Amino acid sequence: MELNLKGKNAIVTGGSRGLGSAICEHLAQEGANILLTYVSNAEKAEDVAAHLARQYGVRAATMRADVSNEQDVQALFSFVTELFQTVDVLVNNAGVCPVSPIKDTTFETWNRVMAVNMGGVFLTCREMINHVIASGNPASIINIASATAYIGSRNGKSHYAASKGGVISFTISFAKEAAAYGVRVNAVAPGIMYTDMTAELLDRDMDHYRKQIPIGRIATLDEAAAAVIFLAGDASSYMTGTVLDLSGGQCGR
Repeated sequence: MELNLKGKNAIVTGGSRGLGSAICEHLAQEGANILLTYVSNAEKAEDVAAHLARQYGVRAATMRADVSNEQDVQALFSFVTELFQTVDVLVNNAGVCPVSPIKDTTFETWNRVMAVNMGGVFLTCREMINHVIASGNPASIINIASATAYIGSRNGKSHYAASKGGVISFTISFAKEAAAYGVRVNAVAPGIMYTDMTAELLDRDMDHYRKQIPIGRIATLDEAAAAVIFLAGDASSYMTGTVLDLSGGQCGR
């Protein structure tokens, strides 16, 4: 399967850990250069970038950027344009998921989740489409959604599920707008994976969550990252406005 990602340039938001780090690894394996963003852990981000450059011989850089902050996102695209000239792939992976039942959720918490998980996708996609229009370079955007957008949450992540539902709706609409400019926009909706967001719940009762998944196990980060890379590359060249279900059958759609 030819992905044709060698020498392409990618932005991965939230690329310093978890799924974001796995996505960076898979992109680098295919020969793509990477700018990964982080918010709080510069050392971890630099470690990931150094590993990618050393292991795969690609260019890898980091930048601190809060994707919910318009100025940060604009600065991100200014920096990446200086660094790589063109951007071929944008992966919107950055997200937050505080655990809070609705009855205890403050409006401040609700707004923060929406600002990062939905607002960040909007801001980066807006900057990306304008970058493409200016450069004339076709591109692929992959937004990380979640199976919770379809099945909801019972453990205090309703705000997260709602934000990811918004990401899916936005992806479908933006794909229709962006196609005229040579930009494909797709999403991946992973089910349960072992990340910082899920570690506490899974460590407490892994069997409970396995029983909810028809395949009988949680997804690996590599499985989810492989789906992202497929959407980034030429093998999915006729796909846009698509949401890949990676729930192991849990969504049942």
